[in-house]
Amino acid sequence: MSKSKKLDFRPNDYVVYPAHGVGQIISVEEQEVAGYALELFVISFEKDKMTLRVPTNKATDIGMRSLSSPDVINQAMKTLKGKAKVKRAMWSRRAQEYEQKINSGDLIAIAEVVRDLHRTDDQREQSYSERQLYEAALERLTREVAAVSGGDEILAAKQVGDVLASRVAPAAA
Repeated sequence: MSKSKKLDFRPNDYVVYPAHGVGQIISVEEQEVAGYALELFVISFEKDKMTLRVPTNKATDIGMRSLSSPDVINQAMKTLKGKAKVKRAMWSRRAQEYEQKINSGDLIAIAEVVRDLHRTDDQREQSYSERQLYEAALERLTREVAAVSGGDEILAAKQVGDVLASRVAPAAA
């Protein structure tokens, strides 16, 4: 596959942009930049009230991708059910790793962050930065689950919440 391979994205498609999560392509336009004609995907991130223009020939290089398949969503849900894996490294180092996973655009990596930072009411308090990373990962995961299943974020949030709750529920005696 050549580096500048054009992806088959079309207006109205939902895509995942690694650093921003789920967005919708609203158009493909041509702009002149420094004397060169450049074809750009115009992507809207409605929730963040942001529009991004991405050169069509760079979309693959930066990791822009289609929404995950239902199989990947199921895999992410399985990941959430797993036992949290918290390294004994310093928080700044772990925070950096979590940030990289969130911005990778990889749904399974994002699910790992949610799993590892999830707290139940009876667990110790989270620091502000832990909470920020957890919420960012949770939002990315929820938005993609919603987009894949038809767009209902409230339903997707409940689905993710139920999986996290089932993970900590004690086994019935």
